[in-house]
Amino acid sequence: MTHTDYYSSPIGLLEIRAKEDQLLALSFLEEEQKSSVNPSDFTQEVKKQLEEYFSGVRSEFTLALAPQGTEFQEKVWQMLQTIPVGQTTSYLTMARQLGDEKVIRAAASANGKNPIAILIPCHRVIGSDGSLTGYAGGLWRKKWLLEHEQKMLGKPVQASLFE
Repeated sequence: MTHTDYYSSPIGLLEIRAKEDQLLALSFLEEEQKSSVNPSDFTQEVKKQLEEYFSGVRSEFTLALAPQGTEFQEKVWQMLQTIPVGQTTSYLTMARQLGDEKVIRAAASANGKNPIAILIPCHRVIGSDGSLTGYAGGLWRKKWLLEHEQKMLGKPVQASLFE
């Protein structure tokens, strides 16, 4: 059975979809608050950890993730989870880590199809020139998340990333 719940974050409404004790999707919605559809103890835990993240007391999540995608997409999503909080990488670096610079567009596409925002931190991937590029949730959210993580770690915000 799939459980759906909603969390109102500082950067907009998030839809939580879970199956048993695994997170299937965490997506930004551009709508007003929805009522929960079959929430569960697990979706409540997701909301609790999101609240801790947004309040600055949690930088790592301890939730089971179960994103569904192609083998390549899942490989990219696993790679995203290795980017430390407060740090960034580029699409080109990711492509090189995947073994071929030519897969840069495929890596960017997989990044854009990430079904679990924030917890699979695709917001930590930027352009090779340090610019903010593409984010399914909107560049303003990407900027907010990167600045939030910098502040959470007590680091000065790197202004060059956000111009």
